[in-house]
Amino acid sequence: MRVQRNLFRRVAGRASGQTTPLFSPSRCISTQFGPAELKPEEETKDVRIMDTLLKAVRKRSNPAHSSVMPLRSPTLWSQTLLNSASSSQVDSTSTPPSSPPPNTPRAMHDSYCEKLLPFGSSPELLERYTNSVGGIQMGKLMEHLDSLAGSIAYKHMLGPEVETLGNIQERGFYIVTAAVDRLDMLKPLYPVRDMRLSGQVIYTGHSSMEIAVQMEAVDGEREDTILLGRFCMVCRDSKTHKARAVNPLTISTDEEEALYAVGEAHKERRHSMAVRSLSRVPPTSEEAEVLHSFFLKYGQDETHVDGDERVWMGDTRLERCMLMFPQERNVHQKVFGGYLMRLAYELGFANSRLFTRHPVRFLSLDGISFARPVPIGSVLKLTSHILHTTTSPQFPSLIHVGVQANVVDATTGSEQTTNDFRFTWSREGGEALTRKVVPKTYKEAMLWLEGKRALEIGAEIRGLRS
Repeated sequence: MRVQRNLFRRVAGRASGQTTPLFSPSRCISTQFGPAELKPEEETKDVRIMDTLLKAVRKRSNPAHSSVMPLRSPTLWSQTLLNSASSSQVDSTSTPPSSPPPNTPRAMHDSYCEKLLPFGSSPELLERYTNSVGGIQMGKLMEHLDSLAGSIAYKHMLGPEVETLGNIQERGFYIVTAAVDRLDMLKPLYPVRDMRLSGQVIYTGHSSMEIAVQMEAVDGEREDTILLGRFCMVCRDSKTHKARAVNPLTISTDEEEALYAVGEAHKERRHSMAVRSLSRVPPTSEEAEVLHSFFLKYGQDETHVDGDERVWMGDTRLERCMLMFPQERNVHQKVFGGYLMRLAYELGFANSRLFTRHPVRFLSLDGISFARPVPIGSVLKLTSHILHTTTSPQFPSLIHVGVQANVVDATTGSEQTTNDFRFTWSREGGEALTRKVVPKTYKEAMLWLEGKRALEIGAEIRGLRS
C-alpha cells in the first residue's frame, strides 16, 4: 500500500497545529544523486507527530487484549534436551495451537500491547529496578521493550486475542528482531510514578514489521512520554528459515494512515543509511577533512593539547566474556535479544563512566543490528570502545559508545559477530569533557566518523526537541 501524501499532510497539520507537512517519506528515498538522508529536524518532527498519533490509535484498542504475551519457552530445558536428542521438535504433551490462515488483514490497533510497571505505587517492585544512585536500571527496561516488540509482532500474526504462543514448529513461523533504529529519551527518567510500556505495528512489508514503542510516566490522568523507539521485526518460516509473508495492515483512520507513512519512511531510511555506511563507501570530502584536521591536532606525539588529554581509541577497550545459560532463552531456544541489549547497555555504561570519570546520563540508543542468534551454551564476548566525544549547547559532554557481541567457538577460538550496539551518554554536570578519543588505524577512523555522524544527528534532535 502506498499512502496518500496529501492525506498525511492534512493529519500531520491537524495534530500539530501546522498547515505544512511535518514529515514526508520521500525525503529519505534514494535519488539519482545517491541515497538521501533524513535530516535531524525532519526526524524530530517525526518523533513529535508519532507520539500524538500513537496515543490516538491506542484509544481504539481492546483493553482485554492489550496484555503482553509471554515469550518464554513453555518447555523445560531438560525436556528440550531430550527432544533434541531424539530429533523430535514437537512436545507430545502439548495441544497443537490453532493459527489463523496466512495473509489475514489486521487493524493497526489489533497488535497493541502494554505493560504497566507500578514504580510509584509498589516499593517492592521499585527496589528490584533501582540502580546504585536511586534511579532505574535502563538495561532492564530495554529487556522489557524487546519482549514487548516481540509480543506485538506475534499478536499481529496470530490475532489480538491470543494469550500463549505455543510450539513454534506447529505455528509454522517465528519472529526475530532484525534491528532497533532508535530509542530516544525525551525526558529524564525519575522513579516517582508508574511506567507504562506500550506499542503497536505501524507498517508491514513483505516479511517485516515496523513497530513503534513508547514509555510513559502515568499518574492518574496525567501521562508524560519519556521514551520513543522503533523496532524492525522479521518473520521466518520455522522449517526453511526463509522469509515468510506477514499479515497486511488495514488502514481505517487518518491517524493510522499517517503512522503507516512514518513506518514506511523508517524502512526506507534504514536501507538508505545502510548504503551510506562507511563499511561500504568512503567518507565524504568534508568528513575526510575533519578527520585529517583532528589527526594533525591530536594524533601527534603530544598526549595533551590545549588542555585536552588524548586517549587512543584502542585504549578505551572494555571487555566482558560470559556463558549463555538456558534461563535467558526465548521460545526459539536462543538467547533473548532483550537480554543481550541489557548486557550491552551495562558494559557501555561502565565504559562511558570510566572514560568520563564522572556520573553519566543515558540519552539514546542510536541503533542495533542483529546479524545472527546467540545459541544457548555458547561463549559470548562483549567488547566496548568509546568511538567519539563532542559537546553541544545542551550537553557539554557527549560520549558515543560502540559494543560488539561475538560468539566464540571454544574449540577453534574463531568468532562470529552477532550484534552491534551504539549508545550515547552525557556527562552529568556543566563541565566539558577534556579527554578526546583519537583513532589510530583506518578502521578506527571510520568508527570515529560513524560516531560523529550519530552524535551530530542525536544532538540536533535533542536540541530541537527541547
